[in-house]
Amino acid sequence: MKETEYLQVWNLDKLFPDGSQSSQFREHLKLLEIKVSKFEEKLKFFYTPKELNESLKVVDIIEYIMDIRMNLSQANSFITCLLAQNPKDQNATTLRGKTSSINARFESAFKKVQKVLVNTNQHLWEGILDTEVLNNYKFILNEWRKKAEMHLTDEEESLVSDLMVDGYHAWGQFYNSLVNSIRVNVQIDGEKSELSVGQAINLRSHPDEEVRKESHRALEDKWNEQEELFAKILNHIAGFRLQVYKKRGLENILKVPLIENRIKEETLNAMWKAVSKYKKPFTNYLYQKAKMNGDEKMHSYNFWAPVTKGNQKIKYEDAVDFILEHFSQFGTELESFSRQAFDKGWIEAEDRPNKSTVAFCAGFPLSGESRVFMTYGGTITNVLTLAHELGHAFHNHAMKPVNGMNKQYPMSIAETASTFSEMIILDAAMEKAESTKEKLFLLDEKLKRSVMNFMNIHSRFLFEKKFYEERKEGIVSSSRLNELMQEAIDEGYEGSLDNASIHSWVWTPHYYMTKSPFYNFPYTFGYLFSLSIYAKVKEKGKEFEKDYFDLLRDSGSMSTEDLVMKHLGEDITSEAFWEKGIELCVKDAEEFVTLTSS
Repeated sequence: MKETEYLQVWNLDKLFPDGSQSSQFREHLKLLEIKVSKFEEKLKFFYTPKELNESLKVVDIIEYIMDIRMNLSQANSFITCLLAQNPKDQNATTLRGKTSSINARFESAFKKVQKVLVNTNQHLWEGILDTEVLNNYKFILNEWRKKAEMHLTDEEESLVSDLMVDGYHAWGQFYNSLVNSIRVNVQIDGEKSELSVGQAINLRSHPDEEVRKESHRALEDKWNEQEELFAKILNHIAGFRLQVYKKRGLENILKVPLIENRIKEETLNAMWKAVSKYKKPFTNYLYQKAKMNGDEKMHSYNFWAPVTKGNQKIKYEDAVDFILEHFSQFGTELESFSRQAFDKGWIEAEDRPNKSTVAFCAGFPLSGESRVFMTYGGTITNVLTLAHELGHAFHNHAMKPVNGMNKQYPMSIAETASTFSEMIILDAAMEKAESTKEKLFLLDEKLKRSVMNFMNIHSRFLFEKKFYEERKEGIVSSSRLNELMQEAIDEGYEGSLDNASIHSWVWTPHYYMTKSPFYNFPYTFGYLFSLSIYAKVKEKGKEFEKDYFDLLRDSGSMSTEDLVMKHLGEDITSEAFWEKGIELCVKDAEEFVTLTSS
């Protein structure tokens, strides 16, 4: 039987032909500028509603906002893809600057809309939201009012927006450019290879411990050389953010990320309390795995190593076939959508140098498409990454029929569909395991994800929280950042990890995301939430796909607490909700220790 060949290089020309030289894309930006100018002009005559029939004026403004957002999203995603496939693309860098400028103008105008609406009489506001034309936007409009209460004066907001383009966001962009330009020399099979950071990081799952160790040391040496520069970037990003928070009267550094994730602080606290309560089974797993390798403690460079001998190289074609086969067992929509993504060239997976290091999924709402970016190296980890990013793309697909205002879902839910897709593939692989050795290999891969979410992500959260508290008092030196990272890792892993990368604060891109502070806890949230969804799948089978679709479609129009209560009937402010998911992972840890002990 002839093996199906799948494209490993994506097609961006269908979106805008000729890449960063695209005249069509430049025309798109020109039209976008015109749209923003018209929006700004319209706002000169947009005043705080005084009567119920003025709801139609609000609808008119909303339609402008939806249209501009869709066009901006299309532009930003295209530039992100261009710079991921070639971080040295100077034309794309120029286009990014142009788009950032347009985006700043729009955000400044958008905040004026929020300020106009926040002044509406509360009784009239409730009446306006109950009108037929605005009832569908009730949640979003109330969210706007809540955010508007934190805004500065129009002049201050305008100044902040201007500074963000060449200051705040520019630091984040500089970080990405810097990391993408770094090359690392690692010896593999007796030969020195010059690798990108992404390729070097992929070696953490190499079957040869010496290769893993050398790659780890080479990366640490590189970070050590550059730590002063990275410390400056991180301090400038955090400093700017804190100054804006201070101006807005925000003392709690978690307030903005909580609002952005649409969750209450008591929900976040309940999750972390439950996680902290169940660390012991996972430290047992790490100690047991270290023992199997002849070590007392788990060396960080051995964490991703395969637990059984033998290099299980998985061909890209086999990985795709496996994903499609098992997505189909969950539901026809997920399988047919994913097949379309592979057939139409929506995936960039080729293993080559000079690519960005970070896997991602970019949505293109105007054309109803997505693009998935990664570097496929033939490991089970790569297969799961591919499934993970396809999950993001499927979420975008589910939102296609949703009105533009209700399309934007929070980060906490964004990591749910992706993690859920990973679980389908990992569980399927475990069920197909033909020997204890193979089952152990896959069980280990599953547990790595639990450790990442309960220990690694927890340490990231602890580090970021402590760093921001210290940054309030002034610049945090690179040596202090290393100390904070070590302390956070020791607490997150309860002392069970040795040779940890104290430069995790350098190579973890999430700390440098200017649009998403504290992009850590959403991963743990999504992981545990997806476990709850997966339990429903086990219970209902294929018929659950429609319910799953409905859940994803509601994810942009209600609080996370209300979403979970509506579709799963669960209270996520309770530790008990989170414990149910963690206990499933505890069973995996206990099974691993039992199997390896015998």
